[in-house]
Amino acid sequence: MNPLRLFKPIRLLFNPKPTISEQDIASGLRWLTWEGAVSLGFNSITTSGFLAAFALALGANNLQIGILAAIPFLMQIVQIPAIWIVERFRRRKQIAVLSWLPAQLLWFPAALIPFFLEVPSAAAISLLLWLMAGRGLLTAVVNAAWNGWIHDLVPQTMLGRFFSRRLAFATVAVMGFSLGAAFFVDYWRGHVPSEEAIFGYTYVLLFGALFLGLASPAFMSLMPEPLMQPLIGPQPSLRQRLSAPIRDTNFRRLIQFLLSWGFASNLAIPFFAVYMLKQLGLPLTWVIGLNILSQLFNLLFLRVWGRFVDRFGSKAVLSVCASLFLLVILGWIFITMPERHFLTVPLLVILHAFAGIANAGVALTVGTIALKLAPKGEATSYLAGASLATSLGAGLGPLCGGVMADFFGARQLNLTLTWVDPGNFVQLPALIIIGFDFLFAIAVILGVITLGVLATIREQGEVGREVILESLFFPTRELSSPTSSGLAHNFLSSFPFSFLKRVPIPGIDVALGVTAYQIAEMARAATQAAVNGQRLKRRFVRVLDNGLASIWGASGQRLGRRFVRVLDNGLASIWGARGTVTTYDVEIVRQATRGAVHAAGDTPLSVEKLVASVAMGMVTAASRAGVDPLNGILGASQGIIQGAVETGAELEAVTEQTIEAARKAAAQLGLSEEVAVAKATEGVLGAAEALGADALARVKGALHNDCSD
Repeated sequence: MNPLRLFKPIRLLFNPKPTISEQDIASGLRWLTWEGAVSLGFNSITTSGFLAAFALALGANNLQIGILAAIPFLMQIVQIPAIWIVERFRRRKQIAVLSWLPAQLLWFPAALIPFFLEVPSAAAISLLLWLMAGRGLLTAVVNAAWNGWIHDLVPQTMLGRFFSRRLAFATVAVMGFSLGAAFFVDYWRGHVPSEEAIFGYTYVLLFGALFLGLASPAFMSLMPEPLMQPLIGPQPSLRQRLSAPIRDTNFRRLIQFLLSWGFASNLAIPFFAVYMLKQLGLPLTWVIGLNILSQLFNLLFLRVWGRFVDRFGSKAVLSVCASLFLLVILGWIFITMPERHFLTVPLLVILHAFAGIANAGVALTVGTIALKLAPKGEATSYLAGASLATSLGAGLGPLCGGVMADFFGARQLNLTLTWVDPGNFVQLPALIIIGFDFLFAIAVILGVITLGVLATIREQGEVGREVILESLFFPTRELSSPTSSGLAHNFLSSFPFSFLKRVPIPGIDVALGVTAYQIAEMARAATQAAVNGQRLKRRFVRVLDNGLASIWGASGQRLGRRFVRVLDNGLASIWGARGTVTTYDVEIVRQATRGAVHAAGDTPLSVEKLVASVAMGMVTAASRAGVDPLNGILGASQGIIQGAVETGAELEAVTEQTIEAARKAAAQLGLSEEVAVAKATEGVLGAAEALGADALARVKGALHNDCSD
């Protein structure tokens, strides 16, 4: 038998597919999700405080820590010749897998350094740096092939949703593996002689490389590769391909932003772990535990940012998340003043929580905005240009940061407040900047300048960051006055948010927005639990599950009737079980309607076609439970508008359907049509006003057209 026939299945596995079916895409996305889980799970220790602690144990100084953080990014310059390789052989999957496998194998000799060399020593840290440099070269080749491959595999219409789910899935692996690794290392160090403590890092790296690192190229090989589309006309030269992103004015601005942001953020980020390990003296478990906390908030907000990216565009989400990240970096200056104080640990917890929220949006949008702006057929060179800009900035940042950390290590800036009177004087330290604090301050200043570059980029369908902030603040509009039947801006809901958002500190408005959003979500859940109890909560989940299951099989008007019947019966049973609603009636109707609109968005029909059914079902169910029908109309109208904005429905059509539903509800409940329409109008206008001038104008236009008719 011909031995070459044994390799035929392997050749077929790596052959690009001329056509990609929906089944191929589904399979590819599934394996891509698994690949993200194992690769990011392993990266959680090789790109975090764990690797920094390992390098410190090998004898690294601040500059060498900076070099270690910079190497993976600076080596991305190899993408330039790698682009030629990809365009020449046009087998992106084969190039990526055959480069990624040896890159992962290099972790084995890196982990075994303490077995063969004296530690700490210059030779040990030098060998680690050389191994990481070789790995960086191979990773650059992988990225050149990977970017164009993923660009053609993942449908453009689901970039935000898919990558947010992929990151969320990977975050679970990150939290589990990194926390387990930290506990093991701290346990090992506490039970062995000091000269053997470093072997704890070795065993973790070996375990991760074997079970996670090698799984990544295995899963990658199972993903289908769409055949690269041939370029029409004469083939451009390598120089022309590389210069194409620069000649594109809009993409050139994106490259400038990615370069600047990579430099500014990585001037500080690689030294967070070093700061906690050396200056604060925290154990590795604390460092990794705080990183896990950050990953947890990252996971909580990935779905939020994913929905916002698909609805509002990548640029607006990137703007708010980048500014929030700058606020986090600024907050590190106050961790010590200049020593640890009673607020050090609470500040670390808060900053890591906000860092997770911000990083979720930044990581998601930096990739998706480049994918969106790259033209079809030229994705390889455009995405390589974006990746090179990010890598160059992220590589130069730690290098400069390492030099600055050594320079500013012996320098200090004190700002004090002095009170002098005839008897004595008092001095209070207002701000003390020392060592790493200078890095954080410089990073914030450069980051603010970088946000100005982001503002010049143009993305199709983009909105202003104010829309996202309003979407974050919207759920809090009634929290300050749960007994109110309107959405008016009372004193408590306007203060202190309305004033603090004007404070000239980058990211303060976003921090307030995400905090308000999280508080509102928790308050809504708490209100439901307090009103309905755990038994009613289970009944609601059962009704919703059964209802949605039945809806999936329906179609047309029949689907609409079944949807309203499920809502009517389910909500009426819940309200009826706990008696007459008195205080939270409008709030409950609004939140229930908002959730129903989201559920309607998951059905085959558009939200606009189901609005009237949703509104009627909510008003009817509330009325049967003893809610004042006018309060039911008001709450349903508010929830319809809020849910419509959050699901991307057409506001004009939704408004018209809501008013029509109020007319039908009036006839059914024996109300005056004029009064019912007035109450619905009050609800839609109040909700639209909270969303901003544009939403209010659209709703007013729809109401005007309705009156004209």
